[in-house]
Amino acid sequence: MMKAESTVVHNKVWRTSAALLAAFVLSASLSLPVWGDSIEKRVLTLQKGSSAAVVNGESYTIAKPYIKQGTVMVPVGVFKKAFGSEIKLESSSRVRVLQGPHAVVMSIGSTTAWVDGKKIKLTVEPQMVSGTLMVPLRPVAEGIGAKVSADKNGKLSISLDVTDKDESTQNNSGIDATAGKTRIGNSYYEWSMNYPSGMVIGSGADNESVAVFSDATGRYYLEVHATPQQVKLDTEDLLQRLVKDARNSGDIVLDREIVTRAVVPYARIISRDSEGVLWEGRGYYANNKVYGIYFADGDASHYKDLDKYAGLLNSFKPSFNAGDKSLKDLSSIENGLRSVVNPDYGIVAGVPASWAVNNQEMFYGDEEKGYLSIRVTSAPKGMAGTLNGWVDQMKSWLAEAFVPESYEVVGLTPVNINDVKGQLQEVRYNFGDGWTTEYEVMLQENGYRYYLEYTVPEGQAETAKAWKDVLNSIYIDYDVVPADFGRIDDEDFLMNKSIVTVKSSNTYRYNVAIPRYWTAISDRFETSKVEYGFVGGSFEITADKETEAEYVISGLKQYYKEATSGSNSEVKLLGTDNITFAGIPAVSFKAHQVKDKIAYTSNQIVFESGGITYTISTVLNDANATEAQKQAIEKALASFELVK
Repeated sequence: MMKAESTVVHNKVWRTSAALLAAFVLSASLSLPVWGDSIEKRVLTLQKGSSAAVVNGESYTIAKPYIKQGTVMVPVGVFKKAFGSEIKLESSSRVRVLQGPHAVVMSIGSTTAWVDGKKIKLTVEPQMVSGTLMVPLRPVAEGIGAKVSADKNGKLSISLDVTDKDESTQNNSGIDATAGKTRIGNSYYEWSMNYPSGMVIGSGADNESVAVFSDATGRYYLEVHATPQQVKLDTEDLLQRLVKDARNSGDIVLDREIVTRAVVPYARIISRDSEGVLWEGRGYYANNKVYGIYFADGDASHYKDLDKYAGLLNSFKPSFNAGDKSLKDLSSIENGLRSVVNPDYGIVAGVPASWAVNNQEMFYGDEEKGYLSIRVTSAPKGMAGTLNGWVDQMKSWLAEAFVPESYEVVGLTPVNINDVKGQLQEVRYNFGDGWTTEYEVMLQENGYRYYLEYTVPEGQAETAKAWKDVLNSIYIDYDVVPADFGRIDDEDFLMNKSIVTVKSSNTYRYNVAIPRYWTAISDRFETSKVEYGFVGGSFEITADKETEAEYVISGLKQYYKEATSGSNSEVKLLGTDNITFAGIPAVSFKAHQVKDKIAYTSNQIVFESGGITYTISTVLNDANATEAQKQAIEKALASFELVK
């Protein structure tokens, strides 16, 4: 339940600069498996502090290995260079290293890892250093079957028997005929094309809407985009989009055309970016989607040089033939869900493929279309720490957070996830902009609580349809958290609303008692603005040494005069009053407003003391104007005091 003063930011990425390709390949790439016919012993030698690495006599330059807590850290890309390991960076934190039957899975910033499905503890977590992903050498090397040894001078040798690439398996069409796979595509987004020879699959979009390919030299780069588009676009529309996107990126368009002779007509442009790299961009419309292809050759000097890649780019089709045995599927999406993993807490779940993913905070989706939020906390002691006590707390919290007409407890049913029995509570609530259904899964094991919150806003049929599949997809390893954590977060939102913590500002000379259940949005009290949020409202203090109180007051008077002037205004001024606040004369503005169908009451209190103008602002939605919430605000206001 998040509807308050929240902001959702959406980012859109078009393509990556060619200057980043070398670092990209080293830190996050995955080559297709190669089936060869000979075994070769490869020996990688490297040394701490040296950028030189040698593989069977051939030298490479790498990011310098270093030692942390007695562990040698190396760039993850060295395993690909030395042994041809497959390396994949999933989302923004999870890295997978594959070598034959072996798999090592790690997460940036986490000491928990899995080797061939078995959990291990790393001495040092993987970390990004100057754009390169550094990982602990020994557990990764041994995890893929290699042997590690060191001489008396500290030089390290890593040896592994690997299968050589069989050059005869590559045909002359520029397609890798590996394991019988000559094409590649995505079944969920419905596209396919010839596999570009010599290129590796990189880390695309979390939701698989973007696929990325690059070669080891950094010369070639390819992206395939698939974007839902219900309104049909013709080739002229597609061409205008390509040209506009190129120009917005600062590129110069060198050539453009509409190709109608193709099975699926498309638009095509050639452009040169600010670094002098030539790109070919193509746009297709099919399957209620816009498909974009962006290909770069770092050595091309004339726009016609890109014509030589027509065979590869012409092989693109906005379709995926599941019966084609030569076609490799990049998609891991099943039943419209894709897997998300948080190894720190031992949790795996499936979420709708189009949802945004934040594995670190275990938040998936958004407030508008629906979301899944997962939290792991320590169970409190006593009756409150039992599952039944937790359920009672959740019901009490609803009654304290919503007025009676704005929420409903639909029912409580048992649930079982990985042999742990829990409770599933279904509730409905309405902030004023429509009813939201929320499924709250409560599980408790080994002294820890696992809380899963799945919300379905009114009118989101796809989100509602996916709920049962999402619930059935959830897997929790209840041994992970007790092994790696001690006492962790409490559920502050369930805390007694009368419990406060006193905050002080030396710079702006005040104290205030903040309820513990409020969430800090900006809580650096030595800055001019602090803000807290809670379900359906916010509390803000602004202290300004540059602006006089009379100026702020006159500005608010003018705002409310203009805002309330129309007969259909959704702003109603309840009062402008001269009051005494914290022992100082102040002006209070109270108003009732409706924004995006949500009705709320706001209050601004303005006063000046010691050359500082203070503005204290509160907001509380009508749907959340319970006695408990109103009392919490009033107590915070009453606690404000000026200090010398």
